[in-house]
Amino acid sequence: MTWFFLMALLAAFCIGLSKAGFSGISMVSVFLLADLYGARASVGLALPLLIAADLMAYPAFIRHGSWKPVWRLLGPTLLGVAAGWWLLGRIDDQTARRVIGGCVLSMVVLQVVRNRMPGWTDRWVESRRFGIAAGTLGGFATMLANAAGPVIQLYLMARRVPKMELIGIGARFFLLVNLLKVPLNTQLALITPESLAENLRLFPAVALGVFGGRWLIRHVSQRLFEWMIVAFSAIAGLRLMFW
Repeated sequence: MTWFFLMALLAAFCIGLSKAGFSGISMVSVFLLADLYGARASVGLALPLLIAADLMAYPAFIRHGSWKPVWRLLGPTLLGVAAGWWLLGRIDDQTARRVIGGCVLSMVVLQVVRNRMPGWTDRWVESRRFGIAAGTLGGFATMLANAAGPVIQLYLMARRVPKMELIGIGARFFLLVNLLKVPLNTQLALITPESLAENLRLFPAVALGVFGGRWLIRHVSQRLFEWMIVAFSAIAGLRLMFW
Protein backbone atom coordinates (compact mmCIF):
# COMPACT_ATOMS: atom_id res chain seq x y z
CA MET A 1 0.00 0.00 0.00
CA THR A 2 1.61 3.26 -1.13
CA TRP A 3 1.97 6.44 0.91
CA PHE A 4 -0.26 8.20 -1.64
CA PHE A 5 -3.11 5.75 -1.04
CA LEU A 6 -2.67 5.91 2.75
CA MET A 7 -3.05 9.69 2.65
CA ALA A 8 -6.11 9.34 0.42
CA LEU A 9 -7.62 6.89 2.92
CA LEU A 10 -6.93 9.36 5.74
CA ALA A 11 -8.74 12.08 3.78
CA ALA A 12 -11.72 9.76 3.26
CA PHE A 13 -11.73 8.84 6.96
CA CYS A 14 -11.83 12.54 7.87
CA ILE A 15 -14.84 13.01 5.56
CA GLY A 16 -16.70 10.30 7.47
CA LEU A 17 -15.61 11.66 10.85
CA SER A 18 -16.79 15.14 9.90
CA LYS A 19 -20.29 13.80 9.15
CA ALA A 20 -20.48 12.37 12.66
CA GLY A 21 -20.22 15.90 14.08
CA PHE A 22 -16.54 16.86 13.95
CA SER A 23 -17.16 19.22 11.05
CA GLY A 24 -13.95 21.23 11.30
CA ILE A 25 -11.86 18.13 10.62
CA SER A 26 -13.30 18.05 7.10
CA MET A 27 -10.68 20.69 6.29
CA VAL A 28 -8.04 17.98 6.62
CA SER A 29 -9.67 16.10 3.75
CA VAL A 30 -9.86 19.33 1.71
CA PHE A 31 -6.09 19.85 2.07
CA LEU A 32 -5.10 16.25 1.48
CA LEU A 33 -7.28 15.64 -1.55
CA ALA A 34 -6.19 18.93 -3.13
CA ASP A 35 -2.53 18.05 -2.58
CA LEU A 36 -2.93 14.49 -3.85
CA TYR A 37 -5.24 14.96 -6.83
CA GLY A 38 -5.07 18.68 -7.60
CA ALA A 39 -7.37 21.42 -6.30
CA ARG A 40 -9.89 21.35 -9.13
CA ALA A 41 -10.07 17.56 -9.51
CA SER A 42 -10.41 17.10 -5.75
CA VAL A 43 -13.76 18.93 -5.75
CA GLY A 44 -15.37 16.29 -7.98
CA LEU A 45 -13.54 13.43 -6.30
CA ALA A 46 -14.76 14.41 -2.83
CA LEU A 47 -18.43 14.96 -3.69
CA PRO A 48 -19.51 11.29 -4.09
CA LEU A 49 -17.61 10.44 -0.89
CA LEU A 50 -19.45 13.22 0.92
CA ILE A 51 -22.81 11.98 -0.38
CA ALA A 52 -22.00 8.42 0.71
CA ALA A 53 -21.15 9.75 4.17
CA ASP A 54 -24.35 11.85 4.22
CA LEU A 55 -26.45 8.78 3.35
CA MET A 56 -24.94 6.96 6.34
CA ALA A 57 -25.09 9.92 8.74
CA TYR A 58 -28.70 10.88 8.04
CA PRO A 59 -30.33 7.66 9.34
CA ALA A 60 -27.78 7.49 12.16
CA PHE A 61 -28.88 10.90 13.49
CA ILE A 62 -32.46 11.00 12.19
CA ARG A 63 -33.90 11.26 15.70
CA HIS A 64 -32.04 14.51 16.27
CA GLY A 65 -32.89 17.85 14.66
CA SER A 66 -35.49 18.57 11.98
CA TRP A 67 -35.84 19.86 8.41
CA LYS A 68 -37.16 23.29 9.47
CA PRO A 69 -33.73 24.99 9.88
CA VAL A 70 -32.64 23.40 6.58
CA TRP A 71 -35.47 25.04 4.62
CA ARG A 72 -34.63 28.36 6.30
CA LEU A 73 -31.03 28.16 5.05
CA LEU A 74 -31.70 26.59 1.65
CA GLY A 75 -32.54 29.71 -0.38
CA PRO A 76 -29.38 31.68 0.59
CA THR A 77 -27.31 28.50 0.26
CA LEU A 78 -28.44 27.94 -3.33
CA LEU A 79 -27.46 31.53 -4.14
CA GLY A 80 -24.00 30.82 -2.73
CA VAL A 81 -23.77 27.55 -4.68
CA ALA A 82 -24.67 29.36 -7.90
CA ALA A 83 -22.02 32.03 -7.25
CA GLY A 84 -19.41 29.37 -6.44
CA TRP A 85 -20.25 27.38 -9.58
CA TRP A 86 -19.88 30.50 -11.72
CA LEU A 87 -16.54 31.40 -10.12
CA LEU A 88 -15.08 27.91 -10.05
CA GLY A 89 -13.83 28.07 -13.60
CA ARG A 90 -12.91 31.76 -13.46
CA ILE A 91 -10.55 32.19 -10.51
CA ASP A 92 -7.30 30.44 -9.68
CA ASP A 93 -6.92 27.96 -6.85
CA GLN A 94 -5.01 30.34 -4.59
CA THR A 95 -7.71 33.02 -4.75
CA ALA A 96 -10.42 30.47 -4.04
CA ARG A 97 -8.53 29.16 -1.01
CA ARG A 98 -8.19 32.65 0.45
CA VAL A 99 -11.85 33.49 -0.07
CA ILE A 100 -12.99 30.27 1.63
CA GLY A 101 -10.48 30.74 4.46
CA GLY A 102 -11.85 34.22 5.05
CA CYS A 103 -15.41 32.83 5.25
CA VAL A 104 -14.40 30.23 7.84
CA LEU A 105 -12.35 32.67 9.94
CA SER A 106 -15.19 35.20 10.02
CA MET A 107 -17.42 32.57 11.62
CA VAL A 108 -14.68 31.67 14.13
CA VAL A 109 -14.39 35.32 15.16
CA LEU A 110 -18.17 35.50 15.57
CA GLN A 111 -18.19 32.44 17.84
CA VAL A 112 -15.39 33.82 20.02
CA VAL A 113 -17.15 37.19 20.31
CA ARG A 114 -20.40 35.43 21.20
CA ASN A 115 -18.69 33.61 24.07
CA ARG A 116 -17.01 36.79 25.33
CA MET A 117 -19.93 39.20 24.84
CA PRO A 118 -23.12 37.11 24.66
CA GLY A 119 -25.52 40.02 25.23
CA TRP A 120 -24.13 41.92 22.24
CA THR A 121 -24.40 39.04 19.79
CA ASP A 122 -27.59 37.26 20.86
CA ARG A 123 -30.00 39.52 19.01
CA TRP A 124 -27.79 39.66 15.90
CA VAL A 125 -27.41 35.89 15.44
CA GLU A 126 -31.18 35.49 15.78
CA SER A 127 -31.76 37.91 12.91
CA ARG A 128 -32.82 36.88 9.43
CA ARG A 129 -29.88 38.75 7.91
CA PHE A 130 -27.40 36.62 9.81
CA GLY A 131 -29.01 33.42 8.51
CA ILE A 132 -28.94 34.75 4.95
CA ALA A 133 -25.24 35.62 5.25
CA ALA A 134 -24.30 32.24 6.76
CA GLY A 135 -26.31 30.31 4.16
CA THR A 136 -24.78 32.26 1.28
CA LEU A 137 -21.22 31.86 2.58
CA GLY A 138 -21.84 28.17 3.21
CA GLY A 139 -23.18 27.60 -0.30
CA PHE A 140 -20.24 29.46 -1.81
CA ALA A 141 -17.70 27.47 0.22
CA THR A 142 -19.32 24.10 -0.47
CA MET A 143 -19.34 24.64 -4.22
CA LEU A 144 -15.77 25.90 -4.42
CA ALA A 145 -14.13 23.36 -2.14
CA ASN A 146 -16.70 21.22 -0.29
CA ALA A 147 -15.75 23.33 2.73
CA ALA A 148 -19.05 24.58 4.16
CA GLY A 149 -19.09 22.32 7.22
CA PRO A 150 -17.40 24.73 9.64
CA VAL A 151 -19.43 27.69 8.38
CA ILE A 152 -22.82 26.01 8.88
CA GLN A 153 -21.84 24.33 12.14
CA LEU A 154 -20.53 27.58 13.61
CA TYR A 155 -23.75 29.30 12.53
CA LEU A 156 -25.85 26.68 14.35
CA MET A 157 -23.61 26.89 17.41
CA ALA A 158 -24.07 30.67 17.49
CA ARG A 159 -27.81 30.04 17.73
CA ARG A 160 -27.19 27.72 20.71
CA VAL A 161 -28.38 24.56 18.98
CA PRO A 162 -27.57 21.53 21.21
CA LYS A 163 -24.84 19.16 20.06
CA MET A 164 -26.89 16.19 18.85
CA GLU A 165 -29.56 18.40 17.26
CA LEU A 166 -26.83 20.33 15.47
CA ILE A 167 -25.47 17.10 13.98
CA GLY A 168 -28.95 15.99 12.87
CA ILE A 169 -29.64 19.31 11.15
CA GLY A 170 -26.24 19.18 9.47
CA ALA A 171 -26.87 15.65 8.21
CA ARG A 172 -30.11 16.76 6.55
CA PHE A 173 -28.67 19.99 5.17
CA PHE A 174 -25.59 18.51 3.53
CA LEU A 175 -27.36 15.46 2.13
CA LEU A 176 -29.75 17.75 0.26
CA VAL A 177 -27.17 20.33 -0.84
CA ASN A 178 -24.58 17.77 -1.96
CA LEU A 179 -27.15 15.94 -4.08
CA LEU A 180 -28.09 19.25 -5.71
CA LYS A 181 -24.40 19.86 -6.54
CA VAL A 182 -24.02 16.64 -8.57
CA PRO A 183 -25.28 18.02 -11.92
CA LEU A 184 -23.17 21.16 -11.48
CA ASN A 185 -20.01 19.14 -10.87
CA THR A 186 -20.85 16.87 -13.78
CA GLN A 187 -21.35 19.86 -16.07
CA LEU A 188 -17.87 21.10 -15.10
CA ALA A 189 -16.45 17.60 -15.85
CA LEU A 190 -15.28 17.22 -12.24
CA ILE A 191 -17.02 13.84 -11.78
CA THR A 192 -15.68 11.26 -14.22
CA PRO A 193 -15.58 7.45 -14.51
CA GLU A 194 -12.00 7.57 -13.23
CA SER A 195 -12.93 9.63 -10.18
CA LEU A 196 -15.85 7.30 -9.39
CA ALA A 197 -13.53 4.29 -9.56
CA GLU A 198 -11.25 6.00 -7.04
CA ASN A 199 -14.29 6.69 -4.84
CA LEU A 200 -14.97 2.94 -4.63
CA ARG A 201 -11.46 2.33 -3.33
CA LEU A 202 -11.82 5.01 -0.65
CA PHE A 203 -15.38 4.26 0.49
CA PRO A 204 -14.47 1.84 3.36
CA ALA A 205 -12.50 4.60 5.10
CA VAL A 206 -15.52 6.93 4.85
CA ALA A 207 -17.76 4.32 6.52
CA LEU A 208 -15.21 3.78 9.28
CA GLY A 209 -15.11 7.53 9.94
CA VAL A 210 -18.91 7.87 10.12
CA PHE A 211 -19.55 5.00 12.52
CA GLY A 212 -16.40 5.52 14.58
CA GLY A 213 -17.25 9.21 14.90
CA ARG A 214 -20.82 8.38 15.92
CA TRP A 215 -19.46 6.51 18.94
CA LEU A 216 -16.88 9.20 19.74
CA ILE A 217 -19.32 12.14 19.60
CA ARG A 218 -21.38 10.60 22.44
CA HIS A 219 -18.33 10.67 24.71
CA VAL A 220 -17.34 14.31 24.12
CA SER A 221 -18.84 17.08 26.29
CA GLN A 222 -20.82 19.97 24.72
CA ARG A 223 -18.22 22.55 25.75
CA LEU A 224 -15.26 20.51 24.49
CA PHE A 225 -17.20 19.73 21.32
CA GLU A 226 -17.78 23.46 20.62
CA TRP A 227 -14.15 24.42 21.22
CA MET A 228 -12.89 21.55 19.08
CA ILE A 229 -14.99 22.90 16.21
CA VAL A 230 -13.65 26.42 16.78
CA ALA A 231 -10.04 25.18 16.92
CA PHE A 232 -10.31 22.96 13.82
CA SER A 233 -12.07 25.77 11.93
CA ALA A 234 -9.49 28.41 12.92
CA ILE A 235 -6.58 26.21 11.84
CA ALA A 236 -8.36 25.37 8.59
CA GLY A 237 -9.16 29.01 7.82
CA LEU A 238 -5.59 30.14 8.48
CA ARG A 239 -4.23 27.26 6.42
CA LEU A 240 -6.48 28.15 3.48
CA MET A 241 -5.55 31.83 3.57
CA PHE A 242 -1.82 31.75 4.21
CA TRP A 243 -0.29 28.35 3.32
